[in-house]
Amino acid sequence: MLRGMREPIAGTKPMGAYSPGIIAEGRFVYVAGQGPFRDGEFVPGTIEEETRLTIENLTTVLGQAGATLSQVVRCGVFLADVGDFAAMNAVYAEIFPDPKPARTTIGCALAGGIKVEIDCVAVLPH
Repeated sequence: MLRGMREPIAGTKPMGAYSPGIIAEGRFVYVAGQGPFRDGEFVPGTIEEETRLTIENLTTVLGQAGATLSQVVRCGVFLADVGDFAAMNAVYAEIFPDPKPARTTIGCALAGGIKVEIDCVAVLPH
């Protein structure tokens, strides 16, 4: 299917004025920051649990675009506490296939009490 220049992707319920994802130029999938939410509600847990659910939400949006984690080329990870890096990284390493995407991890204040947020860019095959 030939896609438009900029096509929104359904997936998770947005917590603000944004699309869960956008397909650009028919090939590049930009997934908005996902967090540990289910049906728009925060699901608090350990950093491992929140990371797992966050990646599940990334997978849902990617799936709506016809992509998988294996097509992700870049991730941005945002942690409320950089002390959670090792635990988040262990879950991330377990779930993302090799070769792992390029990644930046930043410590920052996150809205709503969440511990982790992850965004990504994937490239669909021709």
